[in-house]
Amino acid sequence: MSDLIAKTAIDKRLADIVQPVIEDLGFELVRLRLMSGKTQTLQIMADRPDGGIDVDDCALISTTVSATLDVEDPVDGEYALEVSSPGIDRPLTRLKDFDAFEGHEAKIETTELIDGQRRFKGALRGTEGDEVLIEIPQGVIGLKFDWLDDAKLVLTDELIAEMLKGRKDFDENSFDEIETEEDVQ
Repeated sequence: MSDLIAKTAIDKRLADIVQPVIEDLGFELVRLRLMSGKTQTLQIMADRPDGGIDVDDCALISTTVSATLDVEDPVDGEYALEVSSPGIDRPLTRLKDFDAFEGHEAKIETTELIDGQRRFKGALRGTEGDEVLIEIPQGVIGLKFDWLDDAKLVLTDELIAEMLKGRKDFDENSFDEIETEEDVQ
């Protein structure tokens, strides 16, 4: 099965090293990328299995993973380590992500052309076996997970509202009402 968590050979090697460390801390590796540039950056996205990672969690992961990488030394040269949450418009890297975010809008890219296109945008409809179901204007289609090159949620008002409601420390009453142009007139 294709792996959207780590794409390149070095990313996969790094994921093999850091994934057990992250899991031992009670988190899941969502995505890992070693990005080149003036200074290389190792970007790690992690989350709790039930969602909801905070800054202190990222710091813990960063400190622990950094110690492991210092011992293993898998990256040539210097690099910066970035540990973050996947964010609201998170990448979808595991088959279970497509079930967890069923009903939400997503953008999916495939490695090859499928019926003349590689990019699909629509509402997620879960999974069926090893296929990701997405509702596009032509209807619900199934894309084999192995065919996927990239997938992420689309930032919508509904997604933001659901994520805020899922936060344990979110109090809807602590915010002011939003004024619209109609309210002002």
